[in-house]
Amino acid sequence: MDAATASRIRPFGALELTGRARTHVVELTDPRCVLHPEVVGPWLALRAAAARAGIDLVPGSSFRDFEQQLRIWNAKFRGERALLGPAGEPLDAAALDEAGRVEAILHWSALPGASRHHWGTEIDVIDAAVLPAGQRPALVPAEYAEGGIFARLGAWLDAYAGEFGFFRPYDIYRGGVQPEPWHLSFAPVAQQAEALLTPSLLAEALSGADMAGREVVLARLGDIHARYVRAVATPPAAVLVAALRISPPASSS
Repeated sequence: MDAATASRIRPFGALELTGRARTHVVELTDPRCVLHPEVVGPWLALRAAAARAGIDLVPGSSFRDFEQQLRIWNAKFRGERALLGPAGEPLDAAALDEAGRVEAILHWSALPGASRHHWGTEIDVIDAAVLPAGQRPALVPAEYAEGGIFARLGAWLDAYAGEFGFFRPYDIYRGGVQPEPWHLSFAPVAQQAEALLTPSLLAEALSGADMAGREVVLARLGDIHARYVRAVATPPAAVLVAALRISPPASSS
């Protein structure tokens, strides 16, 4: 990201980067989601374009704060919520030691304080038009692949998401997070946040948290940061250019 791009985005504070504040996000009611102000215009434009293609693009998840991510983490660590292996196979938390549980969680869920959803730049998307009434999406890659319920959505995002400044940070496996074809990231704002989120900042955020497996995590925080925070796709230059074209000027507040 060049200096001109960075200068138009209000810098993140440490509490905002780690999801411990929400002073950097705004709430939308239609569709209901919480996003960084810079992301609102591009998201609504992307959604409108999808609607013209017959796709009802809705967010399954947007901004997620530290406490919510912590609840997800602890529930998975304790076996109270589904724990999956790298291929999506169910795992028994009780059969794993603490290090094994940490590794299993990180395949699909971010460390509290390290989730990209803390930034308000990330949206997990589905096509509500094809989802049967009462059915919840599993959010697994097979749903977005050929023959899956969201295959058309996946192909449409491949073709058009970049025109609105969005990219998929988890497009392929890079030794950390498994591929997430539903996960969109608004490129220029997310790039700034990613560059600012350091291991020391994560350590500070976790220092007072009641997090299961915390000592195991802190002992390998550098590796976790490298594999699960930084090992993501780099948005193409064309996506950054598109983001600047479609996003309104940043607020100074």
